[in-house]
Amino acid sequence: METNKSILIKNAKIYLEDKVIPNGGIYIENEQIQSLLEGESFTQTFTEVAHIIDATGLIAIPGFIDGHIHGANGADTMDATEEALDKIASLLPMEGTTSFIATTITQSPDNISKALENAARYPNKPGQAEMIGIHLEGPFVEKSKAGAQPKEYIVKPDLEQFKKWQEQSGGNIKTITMAPEHDEEGLFIKHLAAAGVNVSAGHTDAGFAGIKKAVAQGVSQLTHLCNAMNGIHHRDIGAVGAAFQLDELRAELIADGIHVTPEMLQLIYNNMGSERIILITDAMRAKGLPDGDYELGGQPVKVKNDRAVLEDGTLAGSILKMHDGAKQMLQLEGVKLRNIVEMASVNPAKQIGIYDQKGSITLGKVADILLVDDDLNIKYTICRGKISFQYE
Repeated sequence: METNKSILIKNAKIYLEDKVIPNGGIYIENEQIQSLLEGESFTQTFTEVAHIIDATGLIAIPGFIDGHIHGANGADTMDATEEALDKIASLLPMEGTTSFIATTITQSPDNISKALENAARYPNKPGQAEMIGIHLEGPFVEKSKAGAQPKEYIVKPDLEQFKKWQEQSGGNIKTITMAPEHDEEGLFIKHLAAAGVNVSAGHTDAGFAGIKKAVAQGVSQLTHLCNAMNGIHHRDIGAVGAAFQLDELRAELIADGIHVTPEMLQLIYNNMGSERIILITDAMRAKGLPDGDYELGGQPVKVKNDRAVLEDGTLAGSILKMHDGAKQMLQLEGVKLRNIVEMASVNPAKQIGIYDQKGSITLGKVADILLVDDDLNIKYTICRGKISFQYE
């Protein structure tokens, strides 16, 4: 895809942090948003621009940030190669994802180490989605809620092991999914939270009281809400009820209509609003490819009719595209485009502490921008100031 030193977007409806510009311009140079202008005066302001995009009829919103993605385009984070991460990063702009957190899966310590060391070495490429960190999903999870996490490699929380992995990752583990009930005194959680790691409860058998206790220790997120956790029961509202009741928690959500039904998506939104939901894909290597036989965490996966399942029928990640998840949410009652921006861009940036750099269209921030139509179809994706996808 063509790369550009400077870009001028003109005649766009622009979603800023605190308002909407009905007709404005965005000037991009050196990967950053350098100017934001209203009206048509900006056409006279910049005379030498490498590339001008006339966005008449289009809406400018911040790029999506996928905080939980294992793979795509035939590749997986656990492949532990530069080529694998390239394959993922090159596909994501077409679905509006400009940044992603490469996600591991429960595996042997050596295989996890290889994936982390590879990610630490990975050089982000111009014109591709940017890998902004690592999500360590497992192996410190609950076997009874393993889902597609290979049970034979599940272990108790081990702080020394985590420190080793964090060193191997170059300090790039931004999020960890773990079962808080296996850290009874909270020493593991407290250490990670104090170190700035986003600690997410997931693949957990904890009830409401257990999640509430974990939040007090430093847990601030739930992994793929409703999946691999306890749902709402009238005697214990479980982890899902905790998401509804505890304002300290944000929650990932796979909005594919498969992992969570549309009716449950509505119920979640009614109880949480857009302020605490983080849209993710949890996609595996089959995303972007035809139905067939694939692999996740060393386990065979069958992909058919938008579902990825293990041999026993357990859901094994998804093949969801971020803009399709956003479209699914936009169908819900009460959800507007402003809410989509919050769930897919603002919240994931805030959750891992990079909102000063990404997550909104703001002067000085990284130029990760989408141009979409009223139905959220992606027309242009700009990653770090480069046109990375253009709808033909």
